[in-house]
Amino acid sequence: MTLQRYTPLRPGKRRRNLYFERLMAILAAVNLGLVVFDLTYVSWRNFWLQSNVVIPVIDLRIHIPLPQMDCKNRSVPRDQPVEMVRQSVITCLYDPVKGIEPHRDTLDYLRTVDQLQQQVAQRGLDQGLQSAEVQATLLRLRRQSETMVTSNPFAAANKSGTLERIKNEMRNHVGARVGTRVGATEAFRVFWSTNDTTHPNFLTPATFNQELDWFNGNIRPLIETNFFRTIGENGEPTNNFWMIDAPFVILFFLEFLARTFYISRRYRSLTWLDAMVWRWYDIPLFTPFSLLVPSLALTRVVPTLLRLHQAKLIDLHEINARAREGFVAAIAGEITEVVIVQVVNQVQGAIQRGELSQLLARTTNRKYIDINNVNELELITQHLTELVLYHVFPKVQPDLEALLRHSVESILNQSPVYQGLTSLPGIGAVPGQITERLVSDLTQTAYNTLKTSMEDPKTTQLTLQLVRNFSQTMVTEAQQNQNLEEIQSLLSDLLEEIKINYIRGLCEEDATLILDETRQLKERSQED
Repeated sequence: MTLQRYTPLRPGKRRRNLYFERLMAILAAVNLGLVVFDLTYVSWRNFWLQSNVVIPVIDLRIHIPLPQMDCKNRSVPRDQPVEMVRQSVITCLYDPVKGIEPHRDTLDYLRTVDQLQQQVAQRGLDQGLQSAEVQATLLRLRRQSETMVTSNPFAAANKSGTLERIKNEMRNHVGARVGTRVGATEAFRVFWSTNDTTHPNFLTPATFNQELDWFNGNIRPLIETNFFRTIGENGEPTNNFWMIDAPFVILFFLEFLARTFYISRRYRSLTWLDAMVWRWYDIPLFTPFSLLVPSLALTRVVPTLLRLHQAKLIDLHEINARAREGFVAAIAGEITEVVIVQVVNQVQGAIQRGELSQLLARTTNRKYIDINNVNELELITQHLTELVLYHVFPKVQPDLEALLRHSVESILNQSPVYQGLTSLPGIGAVPGQITERLVSDLTQTAYNTLKTSMEDPKTTQLTLQLVRNFSQTMVTEAQQNQNLEEIQSLLSDLLEEIKINYIRGLCEEDATLILDETRQLKERSQED
């Protein structure tokens, strides 16, 4: 009893397998999307927080609205009342995964600005700006600004460039107002002053709202992007993405075990381990990269694309074909060159080492081994002869007669006697009839003679003996030292010339053009 190589699937089961393939392919794509989102979240957090796409070259800001929600301010100590802040849904939900919370220093700075606006709004611009409470708040803002510039609270979040932009914005704005170039610390001091000795008219009842609107539109969004990220016990920034990735890892691991076991049961010649090796490209899907090296999780793009292709959700045939062509175009010339040169070198070396004479000696001296008690040469000769005599010759006989007739007429037309006979009245057609008869009799006689000869066993025996003696005599004479050495030298030189000319031709050939021609031939054959 022989085992089947594999068990074929019924149509219904094949459809269920396709649905399962598509489900797992979609889950793999979702997991890959989450991996990419996690790896890019910190660097893209400004966009998820403020929904702004900034093009610095042309100073263009595009706002893409994202859903907002009230989010708990996790920078507030637990013993204090809960504070809610308006924030985008994405940052509100994903900041805890990365251990991100608002930076207390910059958050206090913005709260102080809000407090200033509330105080002025309560007392009015004319009286509020000169009140002791507002002046105390302005003094606090000047001190906080100086601390922010000198201590750089943006450094921990790797956003020192944001602080530089804040300083540049403030220097340019204040410098344009006062008409002189000022430093960052002085610019903040002037901006949050109503009675500065050098620039007493900066914050006035007429300019307060305008300056605060500029601050809220240009400086506040930059300060809001700063954050503090907690550090785990391993000394690395907090990253709880493994909690999101773990269900996918477990699912794909169980699916890998089930799939490879199923393959080993369907293909009887495969063991379970063989099936696992067969599906080696699924390993990145259940490897816990989020606990080891998170960036390596991007290798899941390979099994994800393969699964999407196998599930017929995307088509990679064209990409695969182009990738193979590029690879073949890059190495085809080198591989072909190495193989051909190596073969030629082997043959050339064999000739130079005298292996040709040893081969001829073994051919004439060794005893021939017959494995089936049949003379294959005799049977092959007999079959070819019968094929030519009984099948080929009758069909080509008219063409052979036409060729012979043309040859005979061409020879006779050059004879003055023949031309004279054709010009005589009454017998002009006789030479043509004689030629026709001669050609017909000649071909028929040759055919009958050859047929009769080959049907004679004695003729067949003599023919085989002639072939055998001819080959043996040729080998014997070739073994003569002078002849063999000359032949070997000529063959070695010929192979060297072939090798040189081949390499030169190969260097001049464009492998890409050859592949393009091959592709066109394949397309033409498919159309036909």
